[in-house]
Amino acid sequence: MNIEHIATGIRNGQLRALAKGITLIESRKPEHAQQAATLLEQLLPETGNSLRIGISGVPGAGKSTFIEAFGLHLTQHGHKVAVLAVDPSSQISGGSILGDKTRMEDLARDHNAFIRPSPAGDSLGGVARKTRETMLLCEAAGYDIIIVETVGVGQSEITVASMVDFFLLLQLSGAGDELQGIKKGVMEIADAIVINKADGDNITRANLAKQQYCNALHILRPRSTNWTVPVHTCSALHNQGIDTVWQMLQEYKSTMKHHHEFDEKRRQQSREWMWAMLHDNLKDLFVHDKNIQPLLPQVEQAVLDGITTPSAACNRLLDRFRRH
Repeated sequence: MNIEHIATGIRNGQLRALAKGITLIESRKPEHAQQAATLLEQLLPETGNSLRIGISGVPGAGKSTFIEAFGLHLTQHGHKVAVLAVDPSSQISGGSILGDKTRMEDLARDHNAFIRPSPAGDSLGGVARKTRETMLLCEAAGYDIIIVETVGVGQSEITVASMVDFFLLLQLSGAGDELQGIKKGVMEIADAIVINKADGDNITRANLAKQQYCNALHILRPRSTNWTVPVHTCSALHNQGIDTVWQMLQEYKSTMKHHHEFDEKRRQQSREWMWAMLHDNLKDLFVHDKNIQPLLPQVEQAVLDGITTPSAACNRLLDRFRRH
């Protein structure tokens, strides 16, 4: 695989080269790891010039509809948008549907948009293992808005919030989940809350939900002293309120840059990324160690049979690893 050729193609905005680069980065083959690292090193000077937005929300909140309406609004205003949609993987078969391109048909046809569905695999929180690196490739290809859509299950919100500039929580009103949505852990990491499907008979319920979220936010400690988390309503289906969301994002970026928080946040995220990758690589190194591999089945079986405890099994494996 010609890394120089792929890097040049990505810089020139060629979709085929970008897709090849992402496939290389997502590969778990050891021989591809060094090639992927080389590709990232070459493209690093062209990265970092986008606004990274994480979007999550309860199932049925209309994430795909919102992202399509929002993405089309941005491309119409001259922006290039990359959507990195993380699909849940089956714990039984390991497969993913990867159907985001079919759910965002109009955006998928837009020549200023790029949609890349990726399987979550076994990674924690349903976020693709290589989402961060994929963002860098998209930035090098000239995309100035990167949207990361999560599967919206628990830990995924925390993981995505640690890799984006702005985390948007999409909520739904009138479905009995206003109080369900007011969870301290998720609310604390949100930079804005948007209540979707505020149209027709649902407008009154959406405004009520907006007030409930505003009240809840008053008792939470804000992530930044320079930004008050806003709550907005919109109807992605009818393209109402999308422009307000974009204005709010621009205001956020301007405010954070003015107070020097924007770049500092990215610096801290890079450090967290380094440690996350170190943990992943150490785990791979441990599991594939020639002295550990023969022992793993025996230790696992001993735990399954109740002969030993998980902690004792763990210590036995670590002792073997340290000795060699």
